[in-house]
Amino acid sequence: MKLHPTWIHGLVFCVLSLGISCTKPVDDQNAAGTAPTLDSQPAAEEASPQESWWHQLNALCGNAFNGQLTSRDSVDAEFANQAMTMHVRHCETNRLEIPFHIGTNRSRTWILTRTDQGLQLQHDHRHEDGSPDAVTLYGGHTSSPGTAVVQQFPADDFSKQLFEANELQASVVNVWSMEIIPGKTFSYTLRRPERHFQVDFDLTQVVDTPPAPWGHGDERQLRGPGRLTQAAEPNLDCVL
Repeated sequence: MKLHPTWIHGLVFCVLSLGISCTKPVDDQNAAGTAPTLDSQPAAEEASPQESWWHQLNALCGNAFNGQLTSRDSVDAEFANQAMTMHVRHCETNRLEIPFHIGTNRSRTWILTRTDQGLQLQHDHRHEDGSPDAVTLYGGHTSSPGTAVVQQFPADDFSKQLFEANELQASVVNVWSMEIIPGKTFSYTLRRPERHFQVDFDLTQVVDTPPAPWGHGDERQLRGPGRLTQAAEPNLDCVL
């Protein structure tokens, strides 16, 4: 039987209207093992600036590097020709200990801690016999996310009280910063009005491991919270 063209057009229209398709339903395709598209896969979570900064510093664990004074404050003239070394000596998931030696003076250790609010910097300052200086465990806490390159640590309340108790009022506005340019330099800086102290360390050259900082031999003495009492005469050059 020969179909009239008008009937054929009507049949095609009816098929299209009913949504009849020769392709498999989407559910059937997925059941058959069709891989999801790239757009449908969850994106990897990007690390925060502080996480990136921390991991870059942690990558230096176990190594020591020489540095030099790059600031020009006259008060630091005695440091200009001194050997300076940082040693990323002790690393834990949320804590790093980095001794900072100036010449034969091994009194300083930077302590960095990851907290629920960000990052904390403390300065563990000791006398040669290992006893804590009256001005110790001062530092600050990050108040912003910072960047993967630089983190800043404004003086915290504990440090301000400690400075005032030891007649170091100028230090209450201290802001410390640490900058990492991977594979190139690590910079440690202290700033406040009319004060700038900065040491740049060369990360391209690992140097011999220095001796342990004072008070931090193999016995790894426990460090308690800083005290406001004058347990020992303060070293007024320590607040770096």
